[in-house]
Order: sequence, then structure tokens, then C-alpha cells
Amino acid sequence: MKTFVQTLTVAVLVLSVAPAGFGGGSQEGATPGAAAARTSRAQVELLGAGASFPAPLITAWADEYRDLTGGAVTINYQSIGSGGGVRQFMEQTIMFGATEAALNDDNAELARRNSGGLAYNMPITLGDVVLTYNVPGVDQGLVFSPDTVAGAFLGEITRWNDRRIAELNPGVNLPNLPIQIAHRSDGSGTTNIFTNYLTKVNRTWADRIGFGSSVNWPVGSGGNGNEGVAGIVQSTPGALGYNSLVYAVLNDITYGNVINNSGNVVAPSLQATSLAAAVDIPTDGRIMLTDTDAPNGYPIAGFAWALVYENLDRNQAISTREQAEELTRFLYWVVTEGQDINESLDFARLPADAQALAESMIATLKWQGHPVGERVIADVRAMGF
Repeated sequence: MKTFVQTLTVAVLVLSVAPAGFGGGSQEGATPGAAAARTSRAQVELLGAGASFPAPLITAWADEYRDLTGGAVTINYQSIGSGGGVRQFMEQTIMFGATEAALNDDNAELARRNSGGLAYNMPITLGDVVLTYNVPGVDQGLVFSPDTVAGAFLGEITRWNDRRIAELNPGVNLPNLPIQIAHRSDGSGTTNIFTNYLTKVNRTWADRIGFGSSVNWPVGSGGNGNEGVAGIVQSTPGALGYNSLVYAVLNDITYGNVINNSGNVVAPSLQATSLAAAVDIPTDGRIMLTDTDAPNGYPIAGFAWALVYENLDRNQAISTREQAEELTRFLYWVVTEGQDINESLDFARLPADAQALAESMIATLKWQGHPVGERVIADVRAMGF
């Protein structure tokens, strides 16, 4: 398996350079020579925007898929935050969005009226939100409880050597250093996951702040995107922020472990994320995985969803059937063969039921009433991507 762990700049991703083949193997039963036959198809660019949380993974998917299609299909994805992705999806200026904050009821209904069909929250991956920090002399793995996390972000715990933090970390030499909170300044699905967790585990946070893609932070400095928060944490001694795990790993930022509601100290990991995702998923895909009941599950995890209109022809960003078919084919690849890339970037593979839900959504995609999704799936199963 190729390793995609590398330094990534994801403020604006125009994805055009493809690495050597990841495998991109043909589907079982694919017709020999199908890949060569597809190299003659026209050039298509797929436009997407949204969450920074999965942006490194979307980068890797896009590079690999461009190579798989012989350069015929490129994905132009802008990492602007989940709030921006939802907005541009609703305005129909992009072909697909990406978010960790699913469409709310009002947006889902508005999208239905505007498009004559459903707007899907299609699961594409899941990952962890981790507590990132910059405390001189303190290594990775500092332990946080729900109360210390909430207390710090409420401004009630203000120094790193506070008794409540020290009691969780015996033997760690915590400095008498102010805690400098870093949070998102843009509409953010990562914020949605993090504040949903805080709302579940702390009554004061629930009553005063609540959760969402954007909240009124009691304290701290804001950064744009996961990359903005990572930058604040890296450059500020005493900083405490929150990021997707991949940003902490790629930028070599220390991050902590969290005590879950079973009382266990859990480190962010693929296994702990998968345990948190072992739940029944509703047919609309909208579910929060925070504060899991799984004894060894990581408590600040969540899905990332692709936003896609059921009636692709009613999305003004898609002007031809060919674009609709290529978008459908790419999405089907993402939730099937593309999942092989996830773990190399510290994202978990979709659980089987989430993958089945995504495939069922893709199967219903239409162009002017014609079943594009069914046709593309049948075509891929017969000929490969």
C-alpha cells in the first residue's frame, strides 16, 4: 500500500497531480481491457468544496482516481470548512459538498423543494477529533477528562498545572503556564463534532454554549480551518485546541487521550474510532458518534458526509449527463475501492452498514429521471472503473 502521510497544504486544493497507481484494481468480474477502453473518455472536472477535516483524504482519493482514469477525471476540491461547503451546496455552485455537520431539517427541506428530490448526507469516512496542545516539556498522551476539557474551553480551568489536570496525569511535570485556547473561526464540522461532545458531557456547556458548526466561544483565539487551529497551537506555548487526528499527525503536533463514559482512558486510533461507529445508522445517514457507550471507543469521533442531490440535473453546477455520470462513478469508487486509502491517513474505513447505505444512495442518483446511479454501478461491476 502506498503511504500518503505527507505534508499537505489544503487551504485551497486544486487536485491535479497523480502519484503512481495505488492499485485501482478492476472490480471482480470486470471485462479485460476495460481500463484501456475508458482512456478515450472526455476530460471532466468535478467541483467540490467543504470540510477541512477530510481534506487530506479527499486529496489522496482525487490523486489516485485521476491516475486510475488516465487523467480523464480530476477533482477540484476547496477546503473551506463544512459551513462553506453546505452553503455552496445549497447555492448549487459545486457538484458535491463535504461536511461533518449533516444538513439540518430546514436545509434538507429547502434542497428538496429546489431539486425535486432528496439531498443526501452520504457517509464517506470517519475520524477522530483530538485535543492538540503545545506545553513545553510535556509529551504526547496527556490525559483529559470530560470535565477538564469542558473546563478549559469554558475558561474555568486557566493554567496547565491546575489540580484537576494534574490529578489525571501523575508524574507529569505540568508548568505554571496559562492555557491559550485555539478554536475554529469558520463554520466547521470539526467544531460540530467537538461541541456536540461537550454538550453531551457537561451541563454548563450544554446550557450556555450548545453545539453546532459555529458557536459563541467563551474564550480563545480563532483560526480558519483545521490548518488554522493547527498553526495557532504550533506557534503558541500553552495552546490547547482541537483538530482532526490527521492534522495532528501530519504536522507533528502533540495530542491527548480522553477518558470516555465507561471511565477508560482511550487514545485516538482506528480501532477505537471503529468501536464508536458500531451503531445503527438511520436511513438519512445523520448520526453523531460522540460520547460513545463502547467501553473502548474513542469519545470524540464522527462521520464525514458527501452532500449530493438525488436529481443531479437539478444541481445548477452540473450541466451535462457526462458530468453526472462521472461524479456518480467517483462517489461509488470512494465508498468501495477508495476506502483502501483511508487508514494510511488515520481515517477509519466505513463500517459495512454505512458503506451499504452510501451505495444505496448512489444507486438512486438520476439525470432527468433516468437512473444514472443504477447504470453506473452495473457498468462498474461489469467493466471496472
